[in-house]
Amino acid sequence: MAVLLACLLWCLQPLDAQAADPVRVGLLQFGTVNWELDVMARHGLDDAHGIEVDTTELSSTNAVVIALQGGAVDVIVSDWLWVNRQRASGKAFQFFPYSLAVGGLFVRPDSGIRSLADLAAGGRLGVAGGPVDKSWLLLQAYARARGIGLAGKVEPSFAAPPLLNRLMLAGDLPAVLNYWHYGARLEAAGMRRLLDVRQMLDGLGVAEPVPMLGWVFSQAWADRHPQVLKGFLEATFAAKRLLVERDDEWQTIRSLTRAEDDATLNALRDGYRQGAPTGLVDNGRPAASKVFDILVKEGGARLVGPAQQLLPDVFWSGADSARLSDRDAAR
Repeated sequence: MAVLLACLLWCLQPLDAQAADPVRVGLLQFGTVNWELDVMARHGLDDAHGIEVDTTELSSTNAVVIALQGGAVDVIVSDWLWVNRQRASGKAFQFFPYSLAVGGLFVRPDSGIRSLADLAAGGRLGVAGGPVDKSWLLLQAYARARGIGLAGKVEPSFAAPPLLNRLMLAGDLPAVLNYWHYGARLEAAGMRRLLDVRQMLDGLGVAEPVPMLGWVFSQAWADRHPQVLKGFLEATFAAKRLLVERDDEWQTIRSLTRAEDDATLNALRDGYRQGAPTGLVDNGRPAASKVFDILVKEGGARLVGPAQQLLPDVFWSGADSARLSDRDAAR
């Protein structure tokens, strides 16, 4: 009788409470997601929010995306442009803010480049990604709005972020447009930030904070496990709060950051903190829609695919990033 009663009680639990499967997170071996998940595990934030996390390290961004599409993982970090393209193709993924951190344009102090006009005077520019990289398109739009044409005047060299850093530090490139954590390493090494994407957006009329990266998952999985997903997001925001408020956490995760010295660690810490997803309205969707309108003009179908606008339901509305930030701040 006792066994039967126990079975009946278990069956009456909500579906999420019955599910023993963890949240399967796909990540890059040295990505910033590792920092948060380490903090989460050490402080028991996963247990505190009623979840279990299982991580799968993958070798490249493409491998991470393929793992999500194939159902090998439940959650990854990507951008809302990718989610929008997928939804336009009939694949229902969704996005929730992870970071506001943005890349920027960095120059060697001996390059003679003090302004965009100097850059447009001719020379090479290293660009992380390819011809339709978001930062490269926004830089061109920002320059054009100021009467400066970069196309045909600047010779872009498209390459992977670590290679660009090596080339710049070796003196082979006078300027690079790179992601924020690579830019932090450059600044720690004495390179100079000329302009960042946040300034570009301000100059293009987007004053609101924009979540450039977010947690991405299938809508079907989110619909089946809404409480598990909420618990996961709450745990990640609690981990962010510790990294924002406590310097000692950065010493603990130092090996994960691969910071070679204190200057690099401090630059990574400060860049991460600037990217904490606060101040967002409607999880950042209105601001992202403005950025999309700029990017569709600059990159066309090569960047955005068949969609000509930010589609409904790209941003998951099952939680409020502003509420999560405010709640963690009050703890």
